[in-house]
Amino acid sequence: MNRNLAIKLGVIGVLIMLLMIPLLLIGGMVSDRQALRDGVLADIARSSSAAQALTGPLLVVPYRKTVREWKTHEKTAERYLEEREYRGRLYFLPERFELNGHIATEQRSRGIYQARLYHSDNQISGHFQLPAQYGISEDYADYRFEPAFLSVGISDIRGIENDLKLRFNGTELAFAAGSADRLLSSGVHAPLPALDGVNGQRLDFAFDLKLQGTAQLSVTPLGRETLVQLSSDWPHPSFIGEFLPVTREVSATGFSARWQTSFFATNFAEALDDCVSRDDCRAFNSREFGVSFVDPVDQYLKTDRAIKYALLFIALTFAGFFLFEVLKRLAVHPVQYGLVGLALALFYLLLLSLSEHLPFATAYGVAASVCVALLGVYLAGVLHSAVRGGVFAASLAALYALLYGLLSAEDYALLMGSLLVFGLLAGVMLLTRKLDWYALGKPA
Repeated sequence: MNRNLAIKLGVIGVLIMLLMIPLLLIGGMVSDRQALRDGVLADIARSSSAAQALTGPLLVVPYRKTVREWKTHEKTAERYLEEREYRGRLYFLPERFELNGHIATEQRSRGIYQARLYHSDNQISGHFQLPAQYGISEDYADYRFEPAFLSVGISDIRGIENDLKLRFNGTELAFAAGSADRLLSSGVHAPLPALDGVNGQRLDFAFDLKLQGTAQLSVTPLGRETLVQLSSDWPHPSFIGEFLPVTREVSATGFSARWQTSFFATNFAEALDDCVSRDDCRAFNSREFGVSFVDPVDQYLKTDRAIKYALLFIALTFAGFFLFEVLKRLAVHPVQYGLVGLALALFYLLLLSLSEHLPFATAYGVAASVCVALLGVYLAGVLHSAVRGGVFAASLAALYALLYGLLSAEDYALLMGSLLVFGLLAGVMLLTRKLDWYALGKPA
């Protein structure tokens, strides 16, 4: 290989490195626009309602306990009986908890950005089994019980869309604002009528909850047996949390999912005891499941993925030019290499800007079409042939089509990318398998 050819390869390598500068700038712009979008979505959530987490219900029974203790007087050494009163609360988890919900999604716009909100229509029911003497094994007479209440944790109460009414053992009761208990933070509670704490009883409950939120909905499975069924018109659910649904169906028109857990799987009785007695609520607050309504692959993520293949595109195009030079004895100036590389880099800027206003597939098609048309016309002049320019344009169009397939595939992107690179390398090797590289620099 002669010296001029080696210099040409070096210049091409330097051009590729220089073209990484605009690509890095465009990549940074993608991150900035994504951060701006996320800030707008967070602002929309603050103005309406955020992601919702539903915990409960819990049956809470406040009490006062009298403690008697013999003490000795410091000065007279006389013994006396001291009585002190402690306040506390008993907590009871549902024996059975059921939630049946249908979720409808909608989009809210602010400028060019859109946030996905949902409206969840939930029917919640179940029952508690109150043990005799509230399960107290000590002297029951030392306890004085205050009115019990049912507490439901709702992470953002601004999303409640209906007047909540509790159906409790055949009686309709009104909910009041606030969970009235530190374990559940924000939410609602319903004061209950007098309970039969001496003999114990079964307590049935049911209520309807219409809830608005953004991004995701999660449920904490507090029941000894928990059954949750959710359906929605959202076709791209992402199931989140500690437990996956036991059955699920996902289609282009939406999804349906069913969760079922028990105390054996959740160990919520112990988690609740740790939270109450040791003030360690990490396990109690972390064992939840639900669904996320965020688009799994949005336009910014797809654009960022596309930029990761930019170096491959530029290298393949320059390799095609180089093959034309060595096989057809055509001279392509480094400036022409650079202009073609800039056109390939600007495709990603066009894609980013268009995808903020158009569906990603349309934006991709428009950006790819104008770039292929520009390069086809330009290369027809550079290669001194309309046919050669058309062949290059068709090759670029095929590469853009393959790249779109890579961006759309969530699970097979690596496999498709590997096969693409292998196929292109095999094509170059087959085209140059009889080329005498040492003879390129010798006179004819």
